Amino acid sequence: MKTTMHYFRWSFLITVLGLIAAYWLGWKTEGTASGAVTFLLIGAVLVVLEISLSFDNAIVNANKLKTMSPLWQRRFLTWGILIAVFGMRIIFPLVIVAIAAWVGPFEALHLAISEPQEYARLMQESHLSISAFGGTFLMLVALDFFIDHEKDIDWLCSIEKNLKKGAAIKGLGYGMVLFAILIFGSFLPEAKQSEFFVPALVGAVVFLCVDGLSHILDSSDVVDSGAAMGGARQGTFGAFLYLEVLDASFSFDGVIGAFALTQNLFLIAIGLGVGAMYVRSMTIMLVEKKTLNAFRYLEHGAFYSILALSLIMFAQSAVHVPEVITGLIGAAIIGTSLLSSLRFNRQGKA
Repeated sequence: MKTTMHYFRWSFLITVLGLIAAYWLGWKTEGTASGAVTFLLIGAVLVVLEISLSFDNAIVNANKLKTMSPLWQRRFLTWGILIAVFGMRIIFPLVIVAIAAWVGPFEALHLAISEPQEYARLMQESHLSISAFGGTFLMLVALDFFIDHEKDIDWLCSIEKNLKKGAAIKGLGYGMVLFAILIFGSFLPEAKQSEFFVPALVGAVVFLCVDGLSHILDSSDVVDSGAAMGGARQGTFGAFLYLEVLDASFSFDGVIGAFALTQNLFLIAIGLGVGAMYVRSMTIMLVEKKTLNAFRYLEHGAFYSILALSLIMFAQSAVHVPEVITGLIGAAIIGTSLLSSLRFNRQGKA
């Protein structure tokens, strides 16, 4: 049986290489040993930041991956990680700056290299729209899990049983999210409201399209004869697409938060890219060791953490919430669900 260290061996190797690259980048940029050490330390903090913000992402990925065919599992864990590292940690910030400054992607890259402070300023100016989009998408992801009449396990029963009953009301999740958007948007100055409302509505439309498309694509899959009793449809491209958009939504907060630590795009890519490797390793371990089956409420904790993250992203439209606080809240919720799972397992044995 594979040990925990086995799953993280590549992540540890990538960590060493990433920290060496951060030190070298600091030496080339600053030209001094102290500057190189500073880059090294910032890179290490970015790795920890990404892991703390993305642990719930790994749990949700594992939950979706167990319904996918082995072929598409491998594709997500290879192609998906490339998209996550290069797409969201490098290309995405360039696209945001290119749109904000009305320049081409190569001009945005030149801006990141030659004028990192101006590049960071443009990224920060886009924070409101990014938070609105990401908050909407993640809130819908969380509510889609809880407002489900087929969900047979409840952790916080008084909350979850009422939400499960609400599944009979068509569009309840979208109504709750739109209400939250109106509440948070009303606290913004009138000049800023369009920057919040439009991306938030786009986030709802994107979730509707991705969720609907994933169901349409996966409904045409052949029933797997080797699946659990009675057979089960295995997700393929639709589930892959859903996970990629979900990962992008999780990445927004980390990418924006990283610019509070450094304006160097390449250092951010190194730190967050190494962190993404740990998310991949955790996902593989959760799927292969069937950890979600062993810990009854761990999945619930992940979706409560996602709901909390979505509320924090909405709140960031008006006030700054340190990324450390965001990571600690998510870790506390997941840790509590883990303790509840262990208590349930002990009671079952007794």
